[in-house]
Amino acid sequence: MPSDSPVIEFRGVSKSFDDKQALADISFQLGRGETICITGVSGSGKSVLLRVASGLDLPDEGEVLVKGGEIGALDEAELLALRSATMGMVFQEQSLFTGMTVFENTAYRLDEHEWAEEDQERAVSEILRFVGLEEEIDKLPEELSIGMGRRLEFARALVGWPEIMLFDEPTSGLDPINSRIMLDLVIRARDIHHISSLYVTKELHEIPYLAGHRAVKNETGEIDIQEAAADIRVMVLDEGRAVFFAAAAEFEASHLPAVTRITHPSASAPPSDSYIADPWGRSKKPGGD
Repeated sequence: MPSDSPVIEFRGVSKSFDDKQALADISFQLGRGETICITGVSGSGKSVLLRVASGLDLPDEGEVLVKGGEIGALDEAELLALRSATMGMVFQEQSLFTGMTVFENTAYRLDEHEWAEEDQERAVSEILRFVGLEEEIDKLPEELSIGMGRRLEFARALVGWPEIMLFDEPTSGLDPINSRIMLDLVIRARDIHHISSLYVTKELHEIPYLAGHRAVKNETGEIDIQEAAADIRVMVLDEGRAVFFAAAAEFEASHLPAVTRITHPSASAPPSDSYIADPWGRSKKPGGD
């Protein structure tokens, strides 16, 4: 884990809704440039943790610190400014503005912050090249494929290179090829731009992929995704509690019941909670949209 001060810290965080506990005494630190994968069965508190990390929900107990500041002490305007300046979020639900072009969707947050037009154009062009949508800049969301639409969500969250990214099952509903493309974008953001991420997933094959690949620049300055170990930690939530929190290699080898329940589910386990085997196959390469 990076040695710098954490960008996000939970200190004994608990959260309930209608007397049902969603998070129970959660404590962890997210270091600069680090990715923490968060998994668990449906209803275990994964999405709630992201909402609390972003300040969309405040804890009932405990503290959440973002870049050393306790967000519970901020008013709504200050929270909005913090999220807008510091965080990018990619959630399961589509949030694109259907009446805006690819450029306008991507530039929306920059326009809110009153970036100069020239700076907006430069930042949007850079991020659209990063996600491979530079040729689609004048299209509307309805003219994009599903994979392109998800990449546009990613571009809008990443424009201006925020320090923190929050991902809530960002590959949900995507085919294996587009899922791989999204994972490669997460890796590139982590390794090239040193962005810190909380990455929620139930697709367990994504965890070893993120932990086993790194982005590097080749001799021509292009970015390659190569097989190499990356420092990824995994948190397993079970009924709102962090029942496992360690390196990805330890997760794969763990025999804790709460871990094996999702990595080796019984035949009666709900399909959405089951371990997903590698959908790509070792001989397949990503491509297309």
